[in-house]
Amino acid sequence: MLEHKKYWGEQTDLAIEHFDIGDESMPAEIIVAFAAIKKCAAIANAKLGKLDKKKRDVICEAADAILRGELENQFPLHVWQTGSGTGTNMNINEVIAGYGNEIAGETLLHPNDDVNMSQSSNDTFPSAMHIAAVVSMRTRLIPEIEALIDSFKKIEKENKKIIKIGRTHLQDATPIRFSQEVSGWKSMLEVSLKLLKSALEPLRCLAEGGTAVGTGINCPEGFRELFLLELSAELGERFKAPANNFHAMTARDELVFAHGALKALASDLMKIANDVRFLASGPRCGYGEITIPFNEKGSSIMPGKVNPTQCEQVTMVALQVMANDTVMAFANSQGNFELNVYAPVIAYNFLQSVNLLVDSIHCFNEYCVKGIKANGAKMQDNLQKSLMLVTALSPAIGYDAAGQVAKEALESGKTLKEVCLEKKLMDEETFDTLTNPEKLV
Repeated sequence: MLEHKKYWGEQTDLAIEHFDIGDESMPAEIIVAFAAIKKCAAIANAKLGKLDKKKRDVICEAADAILRGELENQFPLHVWQTGSGTGTNMNINEVIAGYGNEIAGETLLHPNDDVNMSQSSNDTFPSAMHIAAVVSMRTRLIPEIEALIDSFKKIEKENKKIIKIGRTHLQDATPIRFSQEVSGWKSMLEVSLKLLKSALEPLRCLAEGGTAVGTGINCPEGFRELFLLELSAELGERFKAPANNFHAMTARDELVFAHGALKALASDLMKIANDVRFLASGPRCGYGEITIPFNEKGSSIMPGKVNPTQCEQVTMVALQVMANDTVMAFANSQGNFELNVYAPVIAYNFLQSVNLLVDSIHCFNEYCVKGIKANGAKMQDNLQKSLMLVTALSPAIGYDAAGQVAKEALESGKTLKEVCLEKKLMDEETFDTLTNPEKLV
């Protein structure tokens, strides 16, 4: 990283001065996406005869330096700037021009005339948002979800023989295999994964080529097609033109839709994390049906306490993602006329959600899920104490009689069997056959 030089120019300095707001920097994923855009635009412009090969090569070399992370200190702008992201686009243009001119040993590149050729902030920033979303979701988030699914598959496979009491409304319900309970968690994630993958497709449509308002002014014929071919090859992803330029400029609904899938994932993770921490509660005065790893001291005053800290971080992240979804929806609704001017905050919230989910899922999997162990003895004890095995008696003695048996057992402290035998509702063999947990799951 080149720490000692400043390659940006006047427009970046003005943005630094006028938008000294907050500490939230423009996401690195947006900068990387912009570098890919500038590189591929230069190649497309050169193929169309609009940019000479020397300028093309220097732009590409400077863009590659950004892609390698060598110029990451050259992008100081915050999220809270012009709503089109023009400040960041100009920052990229100036850095590539400044660094490129140093490479060339002459004033070869102009940030607007050369680096920004055939482009506008109004089409490049939305394109960068879609590129960053596709790449971050596909290469980082999806693999973490798949790894968590694999961990639950392992737990499911290892615990097929354990039967426990099910719970609905936080109350005892009918029996269930622990593996079946885990399969529910696994399937939640599988559905979320499917939704996320489907959300990738609309994001592959890029506004690039629409320039200022969607008409493509100052963009030569054939640029978009060449650009998309180059970008797809550069990033190893498939990108395409939108069905309508004007929609691509003024609406960010593809990102809102994709973030909805992130919100669905977050809500599933919150449910799973809550289930895990409740099942691990205790160890003696809670459910205590599973144990989780002892990662760190749980209390500064109570020795030996094991707290579900990984579950807690998951639920906090889930809340933040849900909050971000509200910002996404409101921001997308503000596409006045030909342009949405909430682009930076949409980009920031979307990528924050992705990055939080990536890190949260990884930590949850590594430091909690992989260490979950079933407490079979506790599950068996809870199962035998449950009154909801009475459900299996309903077909034989009727709903009302079965309800009365459960009530008397609860009030007297007797078992269901004892009450049934005392009332001569059935013999012991029939009771044991009807309430055999193996036949109830």
